[in-house]
Amino acid sequence: MANREIDIASMASRGRATAFIGIIAIIAVVMLVLSSWYTIDQGERGVILRTGAMVGTAEPGLHFKLPWIETVVKIPVTQQVTYWTCQSGGNCENNEHPQMQAYSQDQQPADMRVTISWHVPADAVEHVYSEFGSIGNLESRLIARRAPQDVKTVFGKFTAASVIQNRAQFNTDVQAAIEAGIQGPVQIDSVQVENIDFSDAYENSIEQRMLAEVEVQKLRQNAEREKVQAQITVTQAQAAADARRADAQAQADSVRLQAEADAEAIQLRGDAEAKAIKARGDALRDNPNLILLTQAEKWNGQLPTTMLPNGTVPMLNLDPRQNSAAPAAEHE
Repeated sequence: MANREIDIASMASRGRATAFIGIIAIIAVVMLVLSSWYTIDQGERGVILRTGAMVGTAEPGLHFKLPWIETVVKIPVTQQVTYWTCQSGGNCENNEHPQMQAYSQDQQPADMRVTISWHVPADAVEHVYSEFGSIGNLESRLIARRAPQDVKTVFGKFTAASVIQNRAQFNTDVQAAIEAGIQGPVQIDSVQVENIDFSDAYENSIEQRMLAEVEVQKLRQNAEREKVQAQITVTQAQAAADARRADAQAQADSVRLQAEADAEAIQLRGDAEAKAIKARGDALRDNPNLILLTQAEKWNGQLPTTMLPNGTVPMLNLDPRQNSAAPAAEHE
């Protein structure tokens, strides 16, 4: 009886062990099945490692691998962004990506917010893993280390004033310098210098200079306006002088024409009178009695109160001797 109980206990113990081993086997099979396949997202590429050595790459989709022998490292091929700026607007010293500091050609310090967009080409994932191990190491060793030097070099070729006036050219030069300086399994998509902050002292000096330039421009405009006004005044004065000159000339011409007309009229009257006098003289010459007729026409009918001895009565041509003889004749 005791032996039978011992056998039953031994069988139960072996059953539990078998069940445990079965459970372990099932778990191992499940883990084996689960670790034998993997998926690659569309924005990634996989680097296949077999016992630590690269044996190939994996495209997006479902793939199978040897469990515990092969592993897959996923490398993103989508666009990545590296930036230098104070994202929170607070203290840049405690920020993971502080603003980029540089000096201009005229030794003006500036803090710049710079953003670089880049990606790893799909056919360069093996290079990324073999040289950098991960995309994070690529960013820190290749982009974050090289780009600030290129930006500072380009910024040092511009003065503080010219970099503001030629912002587009500065951005173009910065992108060209970064594309040429970063050599590796990376493609630079764009570089944006989003802001350039100069020191307060320099910005105040710029503001004062701009105010001075505005004042100078205002004075220049006032001078131009006064010059135009002076030209208008001169033009008006010249026009008034021309008008007075034209009026005086017109009056002079009128006087001259009137004088010429008067002279011509006088000449005509003189010619007419001369002709009349000549005609009268010719008439008197041809008819002596016409003189007496003229005198008679002009006589007022009064006789002179005094007469010279042996004189004749004017315009009657009476001889006293004839007058004394006439009564005697009549008397006879």
